[in-house]
Amino acid sequence: MAEAAGRAERPPRTSVWLDGKERRGRGGGQPSGLDRERITAVTVRLLDAEGLARFSMRRLAAELDVTAMSVYWYVDTKDDLLELALDAAFGELRLPDPDADEDWRDQLRALAREYRALLVRHPWLSPLAGRFLNIGPNSLSFSRVVQQVIRRTGLPVRDVTGAISAVFQFVYGYGTIEGHYFARVADTGMTPDEYFRQAMSAVTRSPEAAEVVRESAKIMEARGGDTVAEMMERDFEFALELLIAGIEAMVARG
Repeated sequence: MAEAAGRAERPPRTSVWLDGKERRGRGGGQPSGLDRERITAVTVRLLDAEGLARFSMRRLAAELDVTAMSVYWYVDTKDDLLELALDAAFGELRLPDPDADEDWRDQLRALAREYRALLVRHPWLSPLAGRFLNIGPNSLSFSRVVQQVIRRTGLPVRDVTGAISAVFQFVYGYGTIEGHYFARVADTGMTPDEYFRQAMSAVTRSPEAAEVVRESAKIMEARGGDTVAEMMERDFEFALELLIAGIEAMVARG
């Protein structure tokens, strides 16, 4: 009962970026040779190498060659550290200057491609982006530029968030699936094309799936692309152009 009461009284976690937590230390006596930047960078590297499921504070401490308690001088919880890693990854995005004399379409394409590449490069990013508030400085910079570019399309202000959702939820979904695909391929030791051929061959053994696969094969042949990467690239670019054309059509409709 006492444990349940303690849980009930504990306030829900918000964000490492709120209430000054991102700057808070714990006084003197911190372990030498460590700082938040180094801890965060090693966290990103471990997440890339081993994935989110295998990440732990103990594993991180071993990589840093310190005790797990040493890490807690700099972060309160594992979630705080994951949130810091998430924002560090967002810092890799190359953002266009929304005030530059450049067509909004080209800037939107650049933003979409950058976000997709980030999701593929860091497959652990997409589940964390769905878990946390995404209010770190790098994430906010990305959001601010996206809003400014969409505002330049000519859409009414009331439609800006809908356009952002259409484009970037598409990119989030596409990049997430693509990133997970390549991570799965890496675990097999095959190339993406070898894995794709083996998977297609295996699926056709199912009578229920065979007809759908045959129809899909016709569509993929018409689409073109000799490799998985080429097929993914062509589909992404075409879907992105559909969304841009949709924005243009809505602006024209007035």
